[in-house]
Amino acid sequence: MKKIFVVIALSIAATAFSQTKPLEKVEPAFWWKGMKNPELQILVYGKDIARNEIELSDGIKIKNIQKVENPNYVFVTVDTHEINVPKFKINLKKGKKSISSYTYELKERAPGSADRESFTSKDVMYLIMPDRFANGDQKNDSRPDLIEKADRSLPNGRHGGDLRGIINNLDYIQNLGATSVWLTPVNEDNEKVYSYHGYAQTDLYKIDGRYGTNEEYRELSQKLNQRNMKLVMDYVTNHWGVSHWIIKDLPSKDWIHWFDEGKNGFYRSNYKTTTQFDTNASEIDKKYALDGWFDTTMPDINQKNPLVLKYLTQNAIWWIEYAELGGLRVDTYPYNDKEAMASWAKAITDEYPKFNIVGETWLYTAGQISAWQKNSKTGEAANYNSNLPSVMDFMLFADMPKALKEKEGWDTGMIRLYNVFTSDFLYPDINNLLVFFENHDTERWNEIFNADPKAYKMALTMISTVRGIPQIYYGSEIGMKGDKNKGGDADIRRDFPGGWTSDSNNAFNPSSQTPEQKEFYQFSQKLLNWRKGKEVIHSGKTKNYVPQDGVFVYFRYDDKDKVMVIINNNEKDQTLDLKRFAESLDNVTKGKDIISEKEFSIEKNLTVPSKTPMVIELQN
Repeated sequence: MKKIFVVIALSIAATAFSQTKPLEKVEPAFWWKGMKNPELQILVYGKDIARNEIELSDGIKIKNIQKVENPNYVFVTVDTHEINVPKFKINLKKGKKSISSYTYELKERAPGSADRESFTSKDVMYLIMPDRFANGDQKNDSRPDLIEKADRSLPNGRHGGDLRGIINNLDYIQNLGATSVWLTPVNEDNEKVYSYHGYAQTDLYKIDGRYGTNEEYRELSQKLNQRNMKLVMDYVTNHWGVSHWIIKDLPSKDWIHWFDEGKNGFYRSNYKTTTQFDTNASEIDKKYALDGWFDTTMPDINQKNPLVLKYLTQNAIWWIEYAELGGLRVDTYPYNDKEAMASWAKAITDEYPKFNIVGETWLYTAGQISAWQKNSKTGEAANYNSNLPSVMDFMLFADMPKALKEKEGWDTGMIRLYNVFTSDFLYPDINNLLVFFENHDTERWNEIFNADPKAYKMALTMISTVRGIPQIYYGSEIGMKGDKNKGGDADIRRDFPGGWTSDSNNAFNPSSQTPEQKEFYQFSQKLLNWRKGKEVIHSGKTKNYVPQDGVFVYFRYDDKDKVMVIINNNEKDQTLDLKRFAESLDNVTKGKDIISEKEFSIEKNLTVPSKTPMVIELQN
């Protein structure tokens, strides 16, 4: 998340929309028949709407009407299983006089919606920052109804990438070998500046017009599904943008977290989310970690408020159903109220039993990270079950560059990688970890290693062959760099070359890639496409061998298949005595390195070139 130091006063006064129609907004705007949970909470908004009466047409009963501090809001709850008409009216009345009405629709669900497939360890996730990927529709670069206009000369400005640009380049993504696409948030973010990253959302039911429309977002998902690929939505429960229409006219003060000692209710989080499971943590530290704002333009949402939690739950389900999503990635997960989020995750996975949700668990030990995964023993020790299916392996992320850069020692160098995997027993679902070496918030891998293809090949080989779900960040596969320390977040979010018609280099087309780009791309393409069909990599067991002389060897195996992975980080070629791996090489006579495509017999020794990975398919 990018921090923006702009303080904007909040107001819960009922004057923010004084010129609106009597019935201005209804959210969600429609719903579906046949959902497992029949209860639907409809937010109805308009000037002083709570001072009027609400009734439904067709004799439909209202299960509950809840009014709040702000008379501009009413929350209407109905039982959809009791509604037998496809459409009904929400009528606003004052006495016998009808003031306004809204036609509410219960749509038919698409066949198989409840059993939709989600991303798993079979997938490779491709992370895109849409504003920086490709501009497929120049007409939407700037819009009169949205404040910030496109200006590609500004590193932190809007550059014009959009959903159409992604749709236009699906062949590239698929040919690379990716099978799921994670977009950073594309919902409306109508802040004055620095809105391109999307994490300060101002409308949770609307795609930002500079990216396209709700229909285009659904089109992207459907086109991915047609290719047996999936769209993963980046979902934000912890905070909204200060310009969100609800934030500008709060239903109640406790919709967000307020601090009397702060300016306009703001007090910055201390970011110490380890307090969530610290049995000795002070309450004040926990409060500032969880209730403190991520930034001045990002009010911290109070998930403990039942109306808020219901709003967030229904909104997530609405997008899953509407856009036919294949998963959610949830931002800043440990900053939320953990009990409320356990209810949120359970409600979604109850509705969609096969649906996967991965939380951004930015912590650095396996004990702390694993506590956030569903049915975790570490979570259980703290009397907690998150109901969150998947977590992000930030421990592996943190140790990978150290392992490749450090001199070999007792606890330095490649032993770091081995030590990461020795904690795998803490995770209840070890194959449901997101493994990565960079993303949109971190230093670019190719910056750390000065675009050295050898370092990239070793890193990609590792995340592609260990347990879990590999995630790669757009541009890494062509050697893109970016210096976060000097250039800030904008520099690690550079425009993909070829995404704009004025670009001199089009890296989307393999034939026009530079020699340097081609080396990165061809390696990525070969490895990731090989991985697609390898069940042994998706769900097989692992056998690790303690690294020696800068060489880490591990095996992935099942009843049908066996793969030997070698990562040689030594500056010199290394000859391995294969007797050491006898328990994994029993009855193996030959192998083929899928990277070099060389075949050889498995005998006494094996020489591995310096700074080189090998992925060897073994045969009896």
